This record gives sequence, C-alpha cells and structure tokens, in this order.
Amino acid sequence: MAMEDSNVAPKNKSFEIILGSSSAARREILAEMGYEFSIMTADIDEKGIRKENPEELVSALAEAKADALMIKLEATGKLKEMSRPTLLITADTVVVYQGTIREKPSNEREARQFITDYSGSSARVVGSVLVTNLVTGCRKGGWDSAEVYFLDIPEEVVDSLIEEGITFNVAGGLMLEHPLIFPLVDTVIGTADCVMGLSKTLTENLIRDAL
Repeated sequence: MAMEDSNVAPKNKSFEIILGSSSAARREILAEMGYEFSIMTADIDEKGIRKENPEELVSALAEAKADALMIKLEATGKLKEMSRPTLLITADTVVVYQGTIREKPSNEREARQFITDYSGSSARVVGSVLVTNLVTGCRKGGWDSAEVYFLDIPEEVVDSLIEEGITFNVAGGLMLEHPLIFPLVDTVIGTADCVMGLSKTLTENLIRDAL
C-alpha cells in the first residue's frame, strides 16, 4: 500500500483503490491526495492505439489499460474475491506541440528534439483519468489539460536530461517537476498535477461518481 504519511488515516476507509500505473509522479499525487492504494501495471501496445484527437487518444489508452488489468485480475481470480468496493484508476498523458501529438520519446534524437522545441516556447499537456468500480462495473472517465510556457532551455540542460534518461519515460519528454526543468518554466495555465500525469480535481470527481 502507498500513502504519503502513514500516521494519517486514509480517505478511502470504506473502499480500496488500485492505481493502474507505473508512474512515480501519479503515485506521488494520489498519495498527496490522502489515499491508500495498491499498484498494478498494464502491459498494452500503446502504439497500436491511434487517434488524431489528443483527448480521444488519452481516453482510449486509459480504457485499454483498464481492460487489460481487469483481464489480469479475472485470470487470477481476484476479481471474484472482492467483497468491498474497489476502484481501479488508470490514466494517460500526451503532449501537444504545434498541433502534433507527442508521446514518450522513442530514441535520443527524438528526445533531444522534443526538449529543444520547448525552449522559449510552449506545449499543451492533455491527460485522461478513468475510474472503474470493479464490483459494480461502473466506469467514469474524463480529461484535463494545461498549457506550459518555457524560458530558454540551455543546451547543457538538454544534454543532462538525455544522459539521465528519465525523459524517455514521460510523455513528450516533458517532466515539469524535474529540478533542471522546473526553474525554466515561465507559466503554467492549468494545474501542475495535470502536467505531472494525474489531475487531482478530475480524479476526486471521478472517484465520487464511480462509487
């Protein structure tokens, strides 16, 4: 189970949460929200799901992750064993730069291009959240977005990010909370948690609706 402070009672005393994500940022955000949860990861071919609209793409990917995890839970018999409300939270994020959807960089050249493009410019982040009640079958989803404006990003910062390698694991190679990037963010129109991969307000609303 994950939670930000073990001395604080979790908000979800009457129900369980499974976070269907390997994202450290999403784990951190959900813990900050005061929830206790377990973690599962979905193995899906994200490149096999294509949509021209970013909102439709992230929603479809969150749905595919939920479907894959439900199959995994059913195969292990855990789905039938659930006696109390259990919510499965899946999510996906993409970056839109000059009208083009960007997912995780596939190689060093692409990662370098992504980060360099943001220098003195802006990018839009679109993130989906899907909450599935595994007991009732109720499924509630939605999306949120934010615009990030950057100052000039020095070439040595780009080099450091590439060398570190973490940029390959995030949508558009963009990691707002990274100590090298955060000081170079000029303005965020929207919320930082949306940019990091899990909109708090959206998630709270969907949890309430799914219960």
